Amino acid sequence: MKANEGMLDRGLRISVGLALIGLTLTGKIGVWGWIGVIPLLTGAVGVCPIYKVLGVNSCAWGGKRLR
Repeated sequence: MKANEGMLDRGLRISVGLALIGLTLTGKIGVWGWIGVIPLLTGAVGVCPIYKVLGVNSCAWGGKRLR
């Protein structure tokens, strides 16, 4: 798979994912906060399936093949 997320995009996804999961674990928000797993995983991997469908690529370096 080719990466389609740039470093800023990945950092924001990971931050938002961790924040949502943290808020869920502390009881500040409900169970829906577990949706934070999705941006956390896509940010960690560097590939967003929705970006692929829409043809979006936020990589400044064009996206290298991931192993």
